Amino acid sequence: MLLQPVWSFLLGYSSVLRSPFFPVFFSLSVYLMFCLPFLLLDLLSLKWDFVRRYKLQSQSSISWATVQRCLALTLYNHVIFIFPLTVLNWYLRPVLLPQDAPSLHHLLAQVLVCLLLFDFQSFSWHLLHHKVPWLYRNFHKLHHTYTSTSALTAEYSGAWETLSLGLFAAANPLMLGCHPLTEMTFFIVNIWLSVEDHCGYDLPWATHRLIPLGLFGGARHHDLHHLKSNCNFAPYFTHWDRLAGTLQEQD
Repeated sequence: MLLQPVWSFLLGYSSVLRSPFFPVFFSLSVYLMFCLPFLLLDLLSLKWDFVRRYKLQSQSSISWATVQRCLALTLYNHVIFIFPLTVLNWYLRPVLLPQDAPSLHHLLAQVLVCLLLFDFQSFSWHLLHHKVPWLYRNFHKLHHTYTSTSALTAEYSGAWETLSLGLFAAANPLMLGCHPLTEMTFFIVNIWLSVEDHCGYDLPWATHRLIPLGLFGGARHHDLHHLKSNCNFAPYFTHWDRLAGTLQEQD
């Protein structure tokens, strides 16, 4: 099994994987690690035109105050809200670590299904928060503080939105009975796609350029959503917006 050496290595740290601290540390560290390259691009774009030409809103630039504000809210949500819930989950549902790794094709198939489920859940939830003024005003408006996105704005949301999307992400692997390694892989891919969605750059190697037929919207589509707020509600794929008539291409 191709994944067995990886899983056997991780099992060597089983005490860490079983810790109630691990989910918060894992999600936060992966998120910040994925944000760092885009923050570097933001710094380079201030001086180098060849970097700025890839920015979706070339006139915009990120400030240190914005970085501080986004980091502070992300840390606050993780410590005050996410951590207590992970402790509760750890207490109610002990972590089971099987000795055998999943097969590669099984892992890939389940990660894809988790992504498709999350995409539908987020699309429906997101659309609802835009169509119901009370929901938008009280819960989702904070995420639209910045009409020009940057990597750290991916998690610039209130507790309600952070926890509801986190619930979708956590529930899908559970519903499918995923192996812990599959669950971790899904979380990594999901966090990466969310950061890339908000990065503010249309890079040559971006995910939407790698997936054919316009099936994946990516940063171009989500940046347009933040700019206009009336289109492109799905986080990743384009089929739900296409069916709902809310798909809009970059101008």
